[in-house]
Amino acid sequence: MIARMRIRPNKALRILIADEQHFYRLRIERDLNHLGYYRIAPLHQLVQVFSAVEYDREPLDLLIINASLVKGVKFDLFSFCMDNPHIRYALIYDDQQRGVPSLLVCRQDKVLISALPLPDFETLTHLMAKVETCPVAQERNGEVGA
Repeated sequence: MIARMRIRPNKALRILIADEQHFYRLRIERDLNHLGYYRIAPLHQLVQVFSAVEYDREPLDLLIINASLVKGVKFDLFSFCMDNPHIRYALIYDDQQRGVPSLLVCRQDKVLISALPLPDFETLTHLMAKVETCPVAQERNGEVGA
């Protein structure tokens, strides 16, 4: 069993969860709440993700998105997340097409890809540890009282 590192959550982090399934959004949000994160916006359509990412003044700290949102659409979700300056980190889950292991970390650790149909608590804990070590996240930690 992997020893769990307890990180003091940065309550200023802005997190977006995008999934068509209401239950999946709730489960991910509940797990993040359990880890101490509450500044979360759940969305269910790709167009909502575009609006939230592109029209906000400050970059999104973390996008957690189900790959099935782009199923049947000619759109490269990985490139969108990797190349978008408004997204600091992203987790793309339920990505069956790439034939990836359960958790694949891509260059500069900005985008994580998971074949899991839903990120589990362990995956979210690992992800938040990466996000928390980002210098921008550490700077923003002073923005909201601990």
